[in-house]
Amino acid sequence: MEPTTARILILDDDADVAFAARMLLRRRHGEVTVLQDPARLALALAQGVPDVVLLDLNFTPGRTDGAEGLAVLDLLRRQPRPPAVIALTAYADVPLAVEALKRGAGDFITKPWDNARLLAAVDAALARRSTACVAGAASILMGESPAMAAVRAMVASVGPTEANVLVLGENGVGKELVARAIHAASKRAGAAFLAVDMGALPEATFESELFGHRKGSFTDAKADRDGRFQAARGGTLFLDEVGNMPLPAQAKLLAALERREVTPLGADRPQAVDVRIVSATNLDEASLFDPGVFRPDLLFRLNTIVIRVPPLRERRGDIPGLLRHYLAHYEAQYARPARALSNAAQAALLAWQWPGNVRALRHACERAVILAAGAAYETGDFGLGTPAVAPSALAAPALDDQTLGEVERGAIAAALAQAKGNISEAARRLGLSRAALYRKLEKHGL
Repeated sequence: MEPTTARILILDDDADVAFAARMLLRRRHGEVTVLQDPARLALALAQGVPDVVLLDLNFTPGRTDGAEGLAVLDLLRRQPRPPAVIALTAYADVPLAVEALKRGAGDFITKPWDNARLLAAVDAALARRSTACVAGAASILMGESPAMAAVRAMVASVGPTEANVLVLGENGVGKELVARAIHAASKRAGAAFLAVDMGALPEATFESELFGHRKGSFTDAKADRDGRFQAARGGTLFLDEVGNMPLPAQAKLLAALERREVTPLGADRPQAVDVRIVSATNLDEASLFDPGVFRPDLLFRLNTIVIRVPPLRERRGDIPGLLRHYLAHYEAQYARPARALSNAAQAALLAWQWPGNVRALRHACERAVILAAGAAYETGDFGLGTPAVAPSALAAPALDDQTLGEVERGAIAAALAQAKGNISEAARRLGLSRAALYRKLEKHGL
């Protein structure tokens, strides 16, 4: 994997631990910095806030209360664009790590860590920060299309309940953000939201990660450790990419959900769990209902409520607003001048299939803001590559200026042309209801 441009800060007083983490992470992420003294953090932040911080919770030898680490966490959370924080903790400090989750950390890693687990945690933290900081909780589900209005309505209805929710959608549509919106709308909003990439959990450590273990239950079990079910107690446990779990792991998860209890490895008795389960998968529904891929009894436990997040190509009417939002955000972030979209770029972006969905659109906007050199954003600035459908298929006609009304009118006219005047088909392509399209036709005199 090519290194990313992410900035990672490791804040740990143990030089060996910090060195090991830096060696691992710098192969994937371009800039990895180490600080051993939290007193130097303020100076480091003045030079730029990192994207992710790996934060030890105790620095002074002999201290185990975590007060130093939590104070650093509070400082990081007060930054204008706070970094994602992953707490680094010894096995015995898991209750302290849970407190860090409640105060804003996104995840925790126990020492010694599994390298795949640490890499997955950092990747997930970067994805969450990129989307959460750009969109924010209130605009997680941006878009005025009927499809997104339906998703927001579902979140508002199901959020205050305790029902298990399964979120379906392609990569990049924002399934985790939907899960976070559900948590924010729930009675558990003040407790932890803990995301676990189920497909990334090594099969050998699956039970330990989810259910915990007792000291001595295996070679490296040097202390008791809570699993993710207990770490998220009182809050929401988000099981991401459940469709990527092997069938044996699905059976173990099913048992925990049916009994509402887990048995840590090496323990004599089960422990009750108090979490709300929200899960997600990018599997298509044909695969999801194939018992050779996914257990029907587990699906029954997970899909009390199903929320389908539409791909961006099915709600093209949301594209102009998303473009304005992300371009403005990255212009502010990188201190770049505001630019209009050229006619050609505007047409290409409206017509693009967006196989990576909103995530791909966001990345394209960031790229354009960084690379654009002209007076307006051009098609090449967005790095679209070869389109699956030629831009002329939905291209808006050339415009004399870049007002939103003209962008909208051009997109509607192009959709009508491609649909050969069929209102229902044009509305579907634009992500609008027939009634909304009729109103816009009247508005624009089409």
